[in-house]
Amino acid sequence: MTTSKRVAERKVAKFEKNITKRGLNHGNSKGFNLPVGKILLGIFLFVGIGSVLLLIIRKATKGGSS
Repeated sequence: MTTSKRVAERKVAKFEKNITKRGLNHGNSKGFNLPVGKILLGIFLFVGIGSVLLLIIRKATKGGSS
């Protein structure tokens, strides 16, 4: 069974239109997406910066020898 010329041209046009769209990601148009949530990132920063501050305070109170 042969396809009509009109159907074949429509398929070719659809295929050619998709070729120009390959590799494009239109799902994230905001810029960048963080792999973790904002709350979790805040907790990580709080714990990390807090531990550094506590270490500095501990070193300063002991005189830096240890």
